[in-house]
Amino acid sequence: MTASVASTVALGFRYPFPGHADALRDAVDAMPAGAARTAMGRFAAEVVSLPSSEWEELHTRTLDLSPLFVPYVGHVAWGESYRRGAFMAEMKAAQTAAGVDQHGELPDHIEPILRYLDVATDLLPDLVDALPGAVAEMRKDLKKREPANPYRHLLAAAAAVVDAALATPTGARS
Repeated sequence: MTASVASTVALGFRYPFPGHADALRDAVDAMPAGAARTAMGRFAAEVVSLPSSEWEELHTRTLDLSPLFVPYVGHVAWGESYRRGAFMAEMKAAQTAAGVDQHGELPDHIEPILRYLDVATDLLPDLVDALPGAVAEMRKDLKKREPANPYRHLLAAAAAVVDAALATPTGARS
């Protein structure tokens, strides 16, 4: 079974692991033509050519510690407020019910949210409201801080997935 577009983009947000480059290349090759595949192809071409230690360092510098952009939808939308906590609780319950493995991330991290988009039949209203703006803000932050960073392509792919997911009518998801 091939991974869906959203799951393929989510794979790009995972910390590099043994076999990650091959898994990423295979998943991108299986994607249908479109904006997400184009962006993912660019991302994969840039990161898989790096030695694994450099990819790990790039990932850590971009997404962890003092990230170049904050990969947490709830934090981007509401900061460190009660509203983010409520959103994370809703996302955790929805992701658990949908069988989404968070891979050690918080429920408002972009990676499990993308995988949730694959399986959810009805998206949480707060997610629908917050996600497009949060991804746009992530892209803006990365462009401002490090415009040549390969993760710019991954965020472009995420934006394409979000646009497609939100264009699908509620209840029409499989």
